[in-house]
Formats: sequence, C-alpha cells, structure tokens
Amino acid sequence: MVAKTRIGTLGIGMAAAATTAWLFHDVPSQLGKRPLSTDRASRIQDSPQFVDGAFTNPMPASLPFSRPPLRVVKEMMADRGGRLPTGEVPLVTPSFETVQSLDIGAVWFGHSSAFLRIEGHNVLIDPVWSYRVSPSRLLGPRRIHETPVPLDALPDIDAVVISHDHYDHLDRATTLALARRTETQFVVPLGVGAHLQRWGIPLDRIIELDWNEEGRVGDLTFVATAARHFSGRSLTRNDTLWASWVISGSAHRAFYAGDSGYFDGYAAIGEHHGPFDVTFMPVGAYDDSWPDIHMTPEQAVSAHVKLRGKLLVPVHWGTYTLARHSWSEPIERLWQESKERGVSFVTPRPGDIVNPYSPATVNTWWQALGAA
Repeated sequence: MVAKTRIGTLGIGMAAAATTAWLFHDVPSQLGKRPLSTDRASRIQDSPQFVDGAFTNPMPASLPFSRPPLRVVKEMMADRGGRLPTGEVPLVTPSFETVQSLDIGAVWFGHSSAFLRIEGHNVLIDPVWSYRVSPSRLLGPRRIHETPVPLDALPDIDAVVISHDHYDHLDRATTLALARRTETQFVVPLGVGAHLQRWGIPLDRIIELDWNEEGRVGDLTFVATAARHFSGRSLTRNDTLWASWVISGSAHRAFYAGDSGYFDGYAAIGEHHGPFDVTFMPVGAYDDSWPDIHMTPEQAVSAHVKLRGKLLVPVHWGTYTLARHSWSEPIERLWQESKERGVSFVTPRPGDIVNPYSPATVNTWWQALGAA
C-alpha cells in the first residue's frame, strides 16, 4: 500500500511538473533579449532619448503605479464582470481585395492591431493574435473576442510596424508566424530588434530606428516619432525605446500614436509630417494610477486635431481588460467628444474596412453589449 501511494504521489508530481513545464517553458524566450550587442548598444548610448542608463520620455511621466501596487491589483480584480461586454463582440470578415483596391484604407482587428493599405503596400500595425498578452499561457489578460480573421488569411505583408515591446503590442507567436513570410520587413524602435534577433529573425529584415530617423520599405517611408510611454518585457524597464509612427507614400500619409500618453509634441509632428489621411489613436486603458502613459479619449481627439488628421480611427480598446473603466467607456467618450468638436471619426467593429475618403456612417454597435 505504501509503495502504491508513493508511486501515485510520484505520478501526480510528474504530471504537475509536466504541466508546469508546458505552461512556462516558453517564458524565457518570451521575455526577449536585452539590447547588448556592440553595434546596437553604441546606437543606444548615442541616442538623445537615452539618459542615465535608460530611455526617457520627452517630458516627465509618472509610471505605474502612483498608488500602492497591491491596492491597484485588488481594484483590477474587483468587479471584473462589469468591465466585460454583456454579449459577443460582432466580428466582420473583411474583403482584402476591396481594401487593397484603395489608395489608402485600413482594417481594425481589435486592440491596437490594424492592417493599413497605402499606395500599393500592405502594412501591419502592432499585430497580436495570441489569446493572452503575457509571457505565460496561464496568467495575464485574455481576449474578450477572437480575431476576425486567422493570421494565415492575411495577404502578403510588406512591413510590420511595432510601437514598443509590451506584450499587447509585440507578440512573439504572431511575430514568428509573420517572419515565415520571407519578404516581410519589421520596422521597430531602437533596441527592440534584439528581441526579434533572439527569436531568429535575420538582422537584414529588421529596420530599427531612433526618434526622427526614417527607413524605407518599397516606396513607403517610415519615421519613428516621439511618444510618452515606457518599455520592458520583464522587471527591467526602459532599455528599449517606444515610438509613434509616420507612414507615408508619395500622396498619402498615416499616423499611429503607438501606446502613448498625451504630450505637447503632437502639434510639431503634425507640422513636420502632416496632414494625415488617417490617424490611429489609442483611446482605452487609461487610469488615474498612470495618467501620463495612456491617453483618455478626449486627449486622443485633441492629439488628432493637433496632428492635422482627417479621419480618426480609435484603437487600444475593446479586446483586453487592462484598466478599471468599463468595456465600452472609451468608445462612448470618444463618440461624445468627437461629435462636440466636429472631428471626423469611425467606430469600426473588428474586421470592418475603413476608407478615409468614404468613411462609414458612425453607429453605436457597442451599446447593445453594455453601455458605459
């Protein structure tokens, strides 16, 4: 009996160990790699954004958390159901033939992931197809809705643009799947290329830029511009840069704010690089515990105006629960603010096609799933 008990205990222990190994075996690789190579380290040291051993914001920014972390975690865990939609988020299967017929057009997939068609080129912005935005398969924010299309249903991608290395913007599994498309280039902020190299992406497919530097993919120009945020995939913070992005062809321009808080530099970006046919502006995951590193919907509208944007596409909302506000509050506030200020905007469902020169009539589809 004792022997059987020991064997049973051993079996349970082996099963638990195997389960733990499955859940966490990928964590070290998910964390990426610190940018310590000689060439990259030299560029980082020479960057005007790198001060006293870390990248910094263009103006002071308080990082999470201004209140005690345990208190914030407790608040995030409370009333989670109140921060979820009451039904299924409607998904649309986009016609990529239709969007590729446009000189400039887009598809929002959820959170900050978007497809941009501009002057014959296909660009993916912060693509994340994974279920969790976390290094763990067990822990971390999980999807509220599926992606409207599988990753392999996308057309050929010329460039993947990454704003920074947080898990809800740089996803290893998605990145590796896209890297199998041998023509795809990766356009990333300074230091982030180290993660991609660790994951096996060749250096000649990585365009790594500091703020105000530009790179080319085909006939498109990509300019890394300032943002107010922070970086890090582990306890180490700010050893890679974060950025907003200008994506321009000969006649059309798009702006992606990345994962940025509000700051006074948007007018200068608009003056130097605008006007923009479309801006992708983050509107969700704001909180008074991190007031400087995520925009409120009202601030997103103000930034769009200063950027001289034509059409505002709201992103960074609706897919993951990353703050204490209700699921629909960001889009509800954006809708109200944009109407009051006469700003042209759209409220796409995941998968909807966005045409800046023939935008769809704004509808309040989210209200059927629980108003703010």
